[in-house]
Amino acid sequence: MVSRMSSESEEIERIKQKKMAEMMNKTNSDSSPKGEPVPVTDQDIDAFVAKNPKVVVDCWAPWCGPCRMLSPTIDALAKDMTGKVAFGKLNTDDNFRTSEKYRIASIPTLLFFKDGKLVDKMIGAAPRAMVEQQIKKALG
Repeated sequence: MVSRMSSESEEIERIKQKKMAEMMNKTNSDSSPKGEPVPVTDQDIDAFVAKNPKVVVDCWAPWCGPCRMLSPTIDALAKDMTGKVAFGKLNTDDNFRTSEKYRIASIPTLLFFKDGKLVDKMIGAAPRAMVEQQIKKALG
């Protein structure tokens, strides 16, 4: 009876350790586990940029047609570049401070950050090949 309780306790401890490791990996990942862009806001964009060495932030608004055209490209790139480049999405209608800070006057605008610093911008919707080329140019 005692050995059964001991083995159950050991099993529970193994499960706890496994879950803790999964949670830590999820917290420390560059982007969401599914390779999707992470929604960012005025409150958390600086932390998101600081946490990830290479970042692309898609600045958009729900009413913007070109933004909606670019969105599937950003989603696909986020999936294809998981672990290499972190992608964020910033709704400019809800995040005036960040829009003002980076002087976003037109959308969609892509902001490219390397090692926490803004290194380039791309304004307007563009085909995937052009966006990829700009990512490689800006982020290496």
